[in-house]
Amino acid sequence: MTNHLHRGDLPSNVSFSGSVAVDTETMGLRLNRDRLCVVQLSSGDGHSHIVQIVQSQAAPNLVRVFADTTIQKIFHFARFDLAMLQRQFGVRCTPVYCTRTASRLTRTNTDKHGLKDLCKELLGVELSKQQQTSDWGAAQLSQDQVDYAAADVLYLHRLKTEMDKMLAREGRTALAEACFKFLPDRAALDLAGWADEDLFAH
Repeated sequence: MTNHLHRGDLPSNVSFSGSVAVDTETMGLRLNRDRLCVVQLSSGDGHSHIVQIVQSQAAPNLVRVFADTTIQKIFHFARFDLAMLQRQFGVRCTPVYCTRTASRLTRTNTDKHGLKDLCKELLGVELSKQQQTSDWGAAQLSQDQVDYAAADVLYLHRLKTEMDKMLAREGRTALAEACFKFLPDRAALDLAGWADEDLFAH
C-alpha cells in the first residue's frame, strides 16, 4: 500500500478509469461555514492519493476526474462530500455510488451504518477513527492523518462489492440506483438552504 500526498491538485499524470473511491476531510460539518481541506482518492488497488486543498488555487485535475461521467465515484455518505465538492469546485459529480445509502437500504436489522462499522462487519477490517477530529487545515499533515485519510477510501471498492450483493438479495438494486442518481441534487438542495427540511413531507 502506498499513500501519495499532493498539495493543491492531483498530478496531471494520475488518471482513473471505471471507478474511483473518494472522500473529503473538512474543518467541520457545516457546509456554509467549514472549508474543504483534503480530498482523497483510490482506484481500489491498495494505493491512495491524498490532496491538500489550497483555497486560492484551482485544481483542474481533480475537477477533471469529478466531472468525468465515465468514472463512477464511490463515497461513504456521498451527500456531504458531494456538497463540499460542489461548493469548492462548482462541479457536479456523476455517476455516484454511496456505501452508506446502500447499507441503510439493506442492513435494516441495525442502525450502525458508519464506515468503521461496515469495514469491521463485512470485511473484517478494523479502522481507527482517532484522527477524525484532528486539525485538517494544518499546513503539514501528520503521517497519522495521511494514513487515516487513506483508510477512508482504500476499502470502498470492496464494500461496494458486498453492498451490491446485499442490494440484489433484497431486491433493492433499482431503488438504490435511483437514490444514487438523486444524491447530487440532494447535495445542491443542502447548499441552497434545505439541508434540514424534508421537501417530501406533508
